Amino acid sequence: MTAPPRLVPAVFRGLICAAAVVGLVIDCAYGSVPVVLSYFTIWTNILVAVVLGASAARARQGRPDIAPLYRGGVLLFILITGLVFHLVLANPSSPFNVVAELDRLTGARAVANQLLHTVTPAGVLLDFLLLTAPRTLRPRHAALWLAYPLAYVAFALTRGALLAPGTARRYPYPFIDVAQYGYARVAVNALVLGAAFYALGLVLVAADHYRPRSRLAPRPPRENRISSPARGPLK
Repeated sequence: MTAPPRLVPAVFRGLICAAAVVGLVIDCAYGSVPVVLSYFTIWTNILVAVVLGASAARARQGRPDIAPLYRGGVLLFILITGLVFHLVLANPSSPFNVVAELDRLTGARAVANQLLHTVTPAGVLLDFLLLTAPRTLRPRHAALWLAYPLAYVAFALTRGALLAPGTARRYPYPFIDVAQYGYARVAVNALVLGAAFYALGLVLVAADHYRPRSRLAPRPPRENRISSPARGPLK
């Protein structure tokens, strides 16, 4: 006996939500909560847990999914999280790598690291490809999504300015470390990352437009088109 179609996305999204929650709980249990909450990875996995959890509940109840603006945004943000981690922070050839710190992670903290940087990005991407209706994202979404990384950078720089020089983890990521690189270099880094966010957002919109619909995904809602009034009797 096959599972009801709505049960598959509900279960899968519930598992993604659980992966994010477990990773977040481990990080908070083993570290300083204020420091943990200063990371973009943590912000984004909290969004994953909230949005995918709500989406799972809606799928289970047979209700319409969360708006594409938010679902697409969460996908973009968590993909950026995974890409920056694997290509920049965990890449020995990157000038901003933190490989030495990552090598010291063991046990539960190593598990949390993989859940938050690898499992949730892969899970959200698979959900997008297999369980989400295509052709719902719009080019304007890519510009709107920039508000989130902009808010994070503003938070991180304000937090760093308020903390005393020499404070551990004053700046969560090396490419926004004003103490080491200065505001001019950090501004350039932020602009480059912002351009990458926007470009990847447009790629995501294009991919959504051209990707085929999986048989597990619901059909996108049809637009209601009202024809202009015409002379003569109604047809």
